[in-house]
Amino acid sequence: MSNKSVETVTRSTDRIKLGLAVLVIVAGIVGYSMLEGQPTVARIGVFLSSLLVAAIIAWFSEPGRRSIGYVRDSYAEVKRVVWPTRKETTQMTGIVFVFVAIMGVLLWVVDKGLGWIIYGLLLGWR
Repeated sequence: MSNKSVETVTRSTDRIKLGLAVLVIVAGIVGYSMLEGQPTVARIGVFLSSLLVAAIIAWFSEPGRRSIGYVRDSYAEVKRVVWPTRKETTQMTGIVFVFVAIMGVLLWVVDKGLGWIIYGLLLGWR
């Protein structure tokens, strides 16, 4: 179990900034739906620009900065991962498929065997 406490937004300025960011996103969604007769590119542009403005507003809050730091650290961690080659991935996928097929056959045999024992021998239904 982790001993970390849950961090919440405590400063009122951060709450206002995050609330404003949410309102900007809602305004972008409303703007997208209000521009129904306009070209799709313009509608998507309005929505994406609202997301950008909301991200900028959120960035200036403490939780936003922590989130950006988390994303940067996550990206750096992903760059350190040693990914398997195509050959290794294909071999492991084949092994998984063979294992699943063998387990399927094994479970089918056990099911039929137990069914024969229970219904055929013990209960005499067949």
